[in-house]
Amino acid sequence: MNRVTAKEINEIILIIIGSFIFAFGINYFAIPNRLSEGGIIGITVVTYYLFEWSPGIVNFVLNAILVAVGYKLFSKQVIVYTIISIVASSIFLHLTVDVGEYLNGDTLLAALFAGVTIGIGLGLIFRAGGTSGGSAIIAQVANQRLGWGIGKGVLVVDIIVIAGSVFIIGQEKAMYTLISVYVGAKIIDIIVEGANEKTAVMIISSYPGEVLDQVTNKMARGITVLEGRGGYTKANKEVLYLVINKQEIVQLKKIVQDIDPNAYVTVHTVQEIFRKGYKGA
Repeated sequence: MNRVTAKEINEIILIIIGSFIFAFGINYFAIPNRLSEGGIIGITVVTYYLFEWSPGIVNFVLNAILVAVGYKLFSKQVIVYTIISIVASSIFLHLTVDVGEYLNGDTLLAALFAGVTIGIGLGLIFRAGGTSGGSAIIAQVANQRLGWGIGKGVLVVDIIVIAGSVFIIGQEKAMYTLISVYVGAKIIDIIVEGANEKTAVMIISSYPGEVLDQVTNKMARGITVLEGRGGYTKANKEVLYLVINKQEIVQLKKIVQDIDPNAYVTVHTVQEIFRKGYKGA
């Protein structure tokens, strides 16, 4: 029998914390202000408006069905973490029901805070390696059966649920729900990918040695030196490549321009970095 590692314990704790924040966002901001959500939680909220069924119980039942259908599409760890997330969020949804307040008609404020809290909760769950069930499972099934991308599957499910909720909460509230979902998605990206967006920079200069020394000394950044050759001139060139935080671009530009105003510099957004032991500043 495999022992649970300290890393796995920390991830499970993170999932439980995320599940509580997620449930709090639903019950404190979304439901009291008659907002909805995308995916399974959106269906859960709508059934609460229609029948006053416990969001926790409905969330658990619907997600349990989806896990039973799609468990083979995920790794064992993801399924275990997803089950923990579903159980924890369902319990917290049940325990925190009716705790929220109507924000004096300020639906935009409610939508923003719902998006932030729900996004933080889901972001922590995703960062720990779990999923919230619901749309993620449906999207994975659509990917296997229909060839859809995961992002497309999640988007389609969310749009269908929010569009259907128009008949229950009205067009205006549905529009505010879209704002909440958008804000939540951005918060999830920040938590999962990190607040410091990474940028890759490639520099072709007549003075590569000076640029390398200045960047290393002033920015404390490592640089990879690539061997390049001009397509037209056939001249050999040293190409400098480094990854920095987006906030450091201005400092880097100043260093390069002071040394070589004619340097050729390209900047690219980095989606993700894989390297053992790598930590961006």
